Amino acid sequence: MRTALITVASAARREHLERQRRVIAELADDIVRVEAWLDETPPDGVAEAGTLTVLVPPGPHGLRVGEGRNRAADAAIAAGAELLVFLDVDCLPGPDLLPAYRAATRAHPDAVLCGAVTYLSSVQRPENLDDLPFLTRPHRARPALGPGETRRATDREYDLFWSLSFAVTPATWDRIGGFHPGYEGYGAEDTDLAWSARAAGVEMQWVGGADAYHQWHPVSSPPWQHLDDILRNGGTFFERWGAWPMGGWLDAFAAAGAIERRGDGWVRVR
Repeated sequence: MRTALITVASAARREHLERQRRVIAELADDIVRVEAWLDETPPDGVAEAGTLTVLVPPGPHGLRVGEGRNRAADAAIAAGAELLVFLDVDCLPGPDLLPAYRAATRAHPDAVLCGAVTYLSSVQRPENLDDLPFLTRPHRARPALGPGETRRATDREYDLFWSLSFAVTPATWDRIGGFHPGYEGYGAEDTDLAWSARAAGVEMQWVGGADAYHQWHPVSSPPWQHLDDILRNGGTFFERWGAWPMGGWLDAFAAAGAIERRGDGWVRVR
């Protein structure tokens, strides 16, 4: 099963990308490697031998993460990929990630496949593939199954979809339609993809053993630096689906007096 490993990257995550590249090299697997670069131009020396590089510059409101994944998927399919594995630039693939996704694909060829993600702490900086299994501690907000196990997601669990690590066949990707290109900057494109899958009757499967490891970086809660993105992208989502995503963040911003509800929408007041 010819497999593509797809990552979107930017200069801000160059160090994480380099560590991801080193770990992927240890997989010793015959894969189609595709990297979508989201800045205006890729920095000198970003291209890696044997890797397809796609440039997707920012839009007027920020990085086009979803569109970057779309174009990288197009490149992977054109190169003959039979399975598309999307891995966030912050994530390192565990030693069994690709075999687990391939096995799940054989069992559920028409599904979106989602592996577990471990969030590493600031002091955990693994440099080798063999280090990763000892650090496994899947995020508690998502199901974590044993190796070789799969479970179909409930309708409500589509809201738990993360693009940090997932896999689909090209036929299923085409059925979903990929990421909606109307999202720029932070937020909502993941939930939109999941809702598009659900609306198209595509099942989602949780996959045991397909572990990924999210490299640490500073975060804020709620993410104040992304407030305008959340309101804009949340509004786009509402126009498409009649509901607002990222409700936890919106409630936190409202509690702090930064936004307020007006009619069906949210408005920034400071």
